[in-house]
Amino acid sequence: MKEKPETNPFVDATPANFIRNIIDEDNRTGKWNGRVETRFPPEPNGYLHIGHAKSICLNFGIAHDYGGVCHLRFDDTNPEKEAQEYVDSICDSVSWLGFDWGKHLYYSSDYFNQLYEFAEYLITQDKAYVESLSAEEIREYRGTLIHPGKNSPYRDRPAAESLDLFRRMKAGEFADGQYVLRAKIDMASPNINMRDPVIYRIRHVHHQRTGDQWCIYPMYDYTHCISDALERITHSLCTLEFEDHRPLYDWVLDQLAGKVPCHPQQIEFARLNLTYTVMSKRKLIELVEKKLVDGWDDPRLSTLAGVRRRGFTPRTIRLFAERIGISKADSWIDMSILEDCLREDLNEHAPRRVAVLKPLKLIIDNYPEDQQEDCFAPNHPQKPEWGKRTIPFSKVLYIERDDFMEVPAKGYFRLSPGAEVRLRYAFIVKCVQVDKNAQGDIEAIHCTYDPDTKSGTPGADSRKVKGNIHWLSVKHAQVAEVRLYDRLFTDPHPDSGDKDYKTALNPESKQIITAYVEQSLCDAQPEQSFQFERNGYFVADRLDMKPGKPVFNRAVTLRDSWGKAVASGV
Repeated sequence: MKEKPETNPFVDATPANFIRNIIDEDNRTGKWNGRVETRFPPEPNGYLHIGHAKSICLNFGIAHDYGGVCHLRFDDTNPEKEAQEYVDSICDSVSWLGFDWGKHLYYSSDYFNQLYEFAEYLITQDKAYVESLSAEEIREYRGTLIHPGKNSPYRDRPAAESLDLFRRMKAGEFADGQYVLRAKIDMASPNINMRDPVIYRIRHVHHQRTGDQWCIYPMYDYTHCISDALERITHSLCTLEFEDHRPLYDWVLDQLAGKVPCHPQQIEFARLNLTYTVMSKRKLIELVEKKLVDGWDDPRLSTLAGVRRRGFTPRTIRLFAERIGISKADSWIDMSILEDCLREDLNEHAPRRVAVLKPLKLIIDNYPEDQQEDCFAPNHPQKPEWGKRTIPFSKVLYIERDDFMEVPAKGYFRLSPGAEVRLRYAFIVKCVQVDKNAQGDIEAIHCTYDPDTKSGTPGADSRKVKGNIHWLSVKHAQVAEVRLYDRLFTDPHPDSGDKDYKTALNPESKQIITAYVEQSLCDAQPEQSFQFERNGYFVADRLDMKPGKPVFNRAVTLRDSWGKAVASGV
C-alpha cells in the first residue's frame, strides 16, 4: 500500500463523506489490499461543464489522498457524435484544473476486441442473443414502469444461430438497425434496465480512432463496467442517474467472473445542479449550434472552457467543489456560491488596477495646463510586499459617469454641484460647473482642487470628505475593449418543467463597451486577472488579448447584487 500523502494540493481540506467512509472501511478490511484506483470517464461528444468538474475533483482528489491513481478514460462507443476536438478539449480542461493522469490515459475503443470476445462468450453461455425486432418493437416489448415486459419471440434463438448472426453483424453483412445483441436477463424485472438490455448495435460509421475496422459498437452500460474491470478500478464513482444501472453493471461482471481481473464497486453521488445555467449536453450543443452563444468557450456558458475564459481559476473551481461537498441527495447550488468562491480567490491573488468603464470628463480649472505629476497606488492593499505603482495625474481626467449626479439623491456622497470628493490616491476636488451639449447631456464637469490634500503627503488627511472616487488622466489613459458578462439566464431553473429554456435567455448577458485603463494593462498577459477598483474582477481574454490592444472580460462583480436587481426588475 502506498503511504497516504499528508496534504491534498487540490483543496484546502479533505472533509469526510460517505465515499471516504466506504474506502476507509475497505482499507480496514483489506478488501483491495489498500489499493485505490478511480477513473474519470467522459464521453468525447461535447465539452466538459462545471458539473463534470465536481466529478473530476472527486475522482482525482480521492485517488491522491489515498496514494492511488486516477485514470482518464474516454468512453468512445458512439462515433456518430464523437470527435477529436472534444477529446482535446477534455484533456485541456482536466489539465487546466490541475490534475495529471500520467500514463493512465485510456479509451474504451482500446478494449473493442475484448468486448467483442466477451459478447461471444455471453452468447455461448445463453446469456445473450441476437434480436430481430425493430427498435420500436423492442420498446413495445419492454413494458413500462408499472407493467412488466414480455419476452421477444427471438429470446430463445439457439446460441449457435445467435453466434453466427453476431459474427455476420461484425462482418458487415447487415444494415444499421437490422439486428442488435441483447443480454438475456429478466423481462419481468422491476428495473427496466435489466429487461434484456441491448449491448451491441450495428453502426456503419467511421470511428475517430479505429477507423472502419468496426461496424458494430458496444453500448455504454456494457462497455463501462468491463472497462473499469480491465483497468482494475477499485471504486467506480458516478452520479445518481446511474444508480438504477448498477444492477446491470454488477450482472455483466458477474457473468464474466474469472475472465476479468476484478469487480469494481460502483458508488453513486449527487450530481451538481447549479442555478441560472443549463448543463444538459444536448442543450449546450443546441446553444452553440444555433449561435445563441459565441461557441463552446463563450464566457456565459457553464462549460469549463467558458468559465475559464470568463476568468474563473482552477483554484476557484476546486474550492467550489470542496465547499459544496459530496452527498447522496440531489439539491440545487446557487450560482452565488460559485461566484463567492471566485471573489475569495481573486481578492487574494488579483493585483489592483484602475479602469473607467463609463467615462465622463473632469476638468480641474485651477490645475496648470502643462503640469502633470505622479500619484502612487498599492498593487494590493493587504499585501505591501507587492509594492506600489505610478498613476499619472493631470488637468483633464476621466471619472465614472455614475460618480457624478447633478441632482444628488439622499445618501449620495460622490460628486455633485458644490460637493467635494477625494480623487483616490490624489487630491480633494470640488465641483464648480457642468458643461452640457445642445441636447442637455452632460459632457464635462469642472472642479477646483486643493493642492494641500495629495494622498501620501504630510497633512493631506487633515480634511475629511465622505466620497472617494477613481479616475484616470485623459492624456495617459489607454483604450480597452471590456466585455461585461452576466448570467446567461434570468430564471434560476431555466430548464425546469415544460417550458422552453431558451425563453429565459438574458438579453443583457453580454455588453461590449469601450473603456479606459491604466497604461500597464496594455501589457497584461492572457488570462491574467485584476481587480478593477470599485468595478469588479476582470481577466485579460485568453484569445483576443494582444499587446497594445487590451481586451478584458468581467469575471464577477465585487459583490452579489443579482438577487436585488432581479427583485427590483432591473
